[in-house]
Amino acid sequence: MADPRGFLTFRRADAPKRPKPERVHDWHEVYLDQTAPEVIDETRKQASRCMDCGIPFCHSGTAGCPLGNLIPEWNDLVRRDDWAQASDRLHATNNFPEFTGRLCPAPCEAACVLALTPAAEGAVTIKRVEQSIADVAWERDLVVSQNPGLASGKKVAVIGSGPGGLAAAQQLTRAGHEVTVFERDDRLGGLLRYGIPEFKMEKAVLDRRLAQMHAEGTRFVTSCEVGGSAPGDLSADRLRADFDAVVLAVGALDGRDAPDLPGRDLAGVHLAMEHLVPSNRECEGDGPTSISAHGKHVIIIGGGDTAADCYGTALRQGAASVHQLDQYPRPPDQADFDRSPWPTWPWILRTYPVHEEGGERAFEVAVDRFVGDENGQVRAVALRKVRVEKDRTTGRREVVPVSDEVTELPCDLALLAIGFNGVEDMPLLDGLGLRRSPKGTLSCGPDWETESPGVFVCGDAHRGASLVVWAIAEGRAVAHSVDAFLTGTSQLPSPVHPTALPLMA
Repeated sequence: MADPRGFLTFRRADAPKRPKPERVHDWHEVYLDQTAPEVIDETRKQASRCMDCGIPFCHSGTAGCPLGNLIPEWNDLVRRDDWAQASDRLHATNNFPEFTGRLCPAPCEAACVLALTPAAEGAVTIKRVEQSIADVAWERDLVVSQNPGLASGKKVAVIGSGPGGLAAAQQLTRAGHEVTVFERDDRLGGLLRYGIPEFKMEKAVLDRRLAQMHAEGTRFVTSCEVGGSAPGDLSADRLRADFDAVVLAVGALDGRDAPDLPGRDLAGVHLAMEHLVPSNRECEGDGPTSISAHGKHVIIIGGGDTAADCYGTALRQGAASVHQLDQYPRPPDQADFDRSPWPTWPWILRTYPVHEEGGERAFEVAVDRFVGDENGQVRAVALRKVRVEKDRTTGRREVVPVSDEVTELPCDLALLAIGFNGVEDMPLLDGLGLRRSPKGTLSCGPDWETESPGVFVCGDAHRGASLVVWAIAEGRAVAHSVDAFLTGTSQLPSPVHPTALPLMA
């Protein structure tokens, strides 16, 4: 059994980071590259802090991990230095722990019992332990291809190669189906490839998992717009004729814009993904980015993960200054259990490693207008202090100025990271007879099947822009439903229901 006093013996210790002056000048991951003995020793200590609670909220589907990761089990296996069994238990619920260990914001840690009181000195470093298990497993060749023993004779098309689509594809391949993943970009991975910066996850981590999937029998087709009519595309009619089932994992990439904001049409004002994608392509060797922050005063509008990705990217490109603007109040440094009682996701200031590297954040401010020069290039942003109010009847939020005072910040590059509206407009939707919901997503029934028979949906396309762990959970769940649709029954796990939501205050 776990050591019930482990958290009293060892203090919480997050993974050490590389020195800031070093990491802002390259694209390598921000964390220190430790030796294998260092990783094993430190991870065992951190795993020893887990008490194996009688009711482990960390892997609760609503409060903690939607994948249902068996966190207390693999924590104790790591404590006992059984890395092979720890890897087995981790992979039993998560196809890609090396992704979630790097990218997930860890709702499991917020739901850890040790997060209840500051006296415990912090939750178990679940995310750090998860990444260490995955990395050690790869280093020791414990991650092997799993080939099905019996072919079903059924063919499945997965549209989109992000984490949801890849999870569905791997599960269905292992169930014996012939699976082809179609990706419209020239490389596989979706946002894992072109949205997530290299300093958060080096693409070699993605490539080795894709190699495993290829070895298992999953087929991949790139530079193919499914539903399109250009050379190399696959029409919706051909899709229907060639495959017994279709999984839509096309993401929610319709970036939210602010077209009515004065000065939005000035040169130098872009959506966040217009900055991140070419930057990631440059890291892939495709040549210089088309939108560089080098030597520029950069303003990032938005307070989430995408804004932080732009923040770190701008610093690495050599920005003269970086300011991130958030219209909401500054959250507290410590969890306020009156506002967000444990184990719900706490309202707390979330500081990413990039925020330690330079730049500034401002709260309760909004852009009143973009100010341009005589050549139509943005040169500044005009800011006002604001308050976000919620209409009690409609629930809609409204940004209200609290002062007539307007201040200016110099700006050569403005990036809008204010969220996503849902699934992009694409010919495939018309070809399959599908419509987007008022939220911009694709609806489905309790078995993940859309209104188009034999067509299923998962991930951000169904949920809206969300966490990598939810995408993988939905990919695994939709695989169960597709397998049952094709064969009449399924032994594949189904961790979440289409209506599942995280527990919120």
